[in-house]
Amino acid sequence: MTAAPNGRHPPRPGAFFDLDKTLMAGSSGVFFARAAYETGMISRRRLARDVYENLRFRLRGSTDERAEDVRRRVGVMIAGVRVRDLERLAPRVLAGVLPRLYPEMLARAYAHQDAGVPVYILTAASQEMADLLAHVLAFDGGLGSRSEIVDGRYTGRPAGPFNYREGKVLSMQELAERERIDLDSSYAYSDSESDLPMLRAVRHAVVVNPDPDLRRIAAEEGWETLHLDRLGRRLKVLAALGAGTALAGLGRVVRERALAARSDGGAVHARGLRPLTRGRGRAPSRTGRM
Repeated sequence: MTAAPNGRHPPRPGAFFDLDKTLMAGSSGVFFARAAYETGMISRRRLARDVYENLRFRLRGSTDERAEDVRRRVGVMIAGVRVRDLERLAPRVLAGVLPRLYPEMLARAYAHQDAGVPVYILTAASQEMADLLAHVLAFDGGLGSRSEIVDGRYTGRPAGPFNYREGKVLSMQELAERERIDLDSSYAYSDSESDLPMLRAVRHAVVVNPDPDLRRIAAEEGWETLHLDRLGRRLKVLAALGAGTALAGLGRVVRERALAARSDGGAVHARGLRPLTRGRGRAPSRTGRM
């Protein structure tokens, strides 16, 4: 790329990838929660809640209320924790996250890089998570939510805007100024309606595993849509199989009862007795006199 007269490169496009349900299946937060549980930082009850929220997020998407609740709970959890102790969770977190990355999305990111377009993770998750994955995946950087650190420990308070909704656009604009990124020619990938500000801040918006609201808006805008998360479809198949199994079982019960009824009728005749019938039967006719 030709350098500008002042020695800086001219503005260029960038590519911004949301993390949860976009680069990976489900939420990265659940693997942080598992690592925290395994090291005694949180309770089993808290872990169970996070696992449930991850499943709900994959099936229904996020909401502003849930996003804020997660931010608050994480702040409470890390308050007073040493930065070093949180850094030591990285291997456990990566062991959960890396197998759930979408190969198709990594291929897109690397194709951007090969075309000279820098690639960034843009997530509401922590800055530490964004930095970690950006380093491991060989992306050009990561933008996440920052937490305040005093004397090597987290205070539990935010150290800047929440990297969510308009907060993501603020992060993009700061990066664009610092790295000379032209947002008007850039790319953005996300799954959630909450990321509409991010998607509308660039020229090329791509929605991935969209929630219902974003799916509708993407259709109206003519945005490219990718469907990679198969969990919902798998559950529908399992539900259909379950219904089919239930119907088959019901049919088997009906057949067995019908066979049992016929068997009982034969036993009655074998004893020389007439099976009960509705109404009064006709008397047998006499064929001769005594």
